Amino acid sequence: MAIRKNPLVKGEYYHIYNRGNSKQKIFLDKNDYYHFVKCLFICNTYKNFKFRDDIVDAQIDAFDFDRGKPLVSIGAWVLMPNHFHIYLTTNSHMSDMWKKNNISEFMRKLSTSYSKYFNAKYKRSGGLFEGSFKSVLVSEDTQAKYLFSYIHLNPIKLIDSKWKENGIKNKKVALKFLNLYKWSSYLDYIGVSRKENKILSVPDFPEYFQGVADFDAEILEWITSSESQ
Repeated sequence: MAIRKNPLVKGEYYHIYNRGNSKQKIFLDKNDYYHFVKCLFICNTYKNFKFRDDIVDAQIDAFDFDRGKPLVSIGAWVLMPNHFHIYLTTNSHMSDMWKKNNISEFMRKLSTSYSKYFNAKYKRSGGLFEGSFKSVLVSEDTQAKYLFSYIHLNPIKLIDSKWKENGIKNKKVALKFLNLYKWSSYLDYIGVSRKENKILSVPDFPEYFQGVADFDAEILEWITSSESQ
């Protein structure tokens, strides 16, 4: 396994992302998206598990799986047709006796679990993702706010591929689209009650992400102000 150029450090915040091999789509229908979403929850565990044995055959909802303490805290996430983004940090309860890197272990479980599902469903073999996941250390408040906004605004690409270069021309249309897009943590932050709420560990992130009064306006302001600097 290749050595990561910048080691993943306990207690730091990271932007984690990856995409399909040769930019291929990794989500071909809504069931694929939803399976990955469930994996975001159940793979975030110190426990060893088998999706079919512990979820399917046990006839339980993935979000009812007793995963125990999570490996990482997730603050934001989004799934796009051929890639994903996750904003995360390691948990404060991480034991010094635990020899594995929590982020690497979580991503190993997540990538392996979803790849097995995808390959079996579509009768394919080989790697699904474009190598190992990518990671960027998030060390500044401005950088954190930009990332938080970028993750949640990312789906706008599906209706306006040039929104990053040209700005969001019709905010009403863009926000309406985001309100209907299920595959990100955007709905959790605007107060939609759903099982996916369990994926997030909001208290483990900076206070300015918590209890945002006008979430839509805030993320639009954060991404605009970050780009102007």
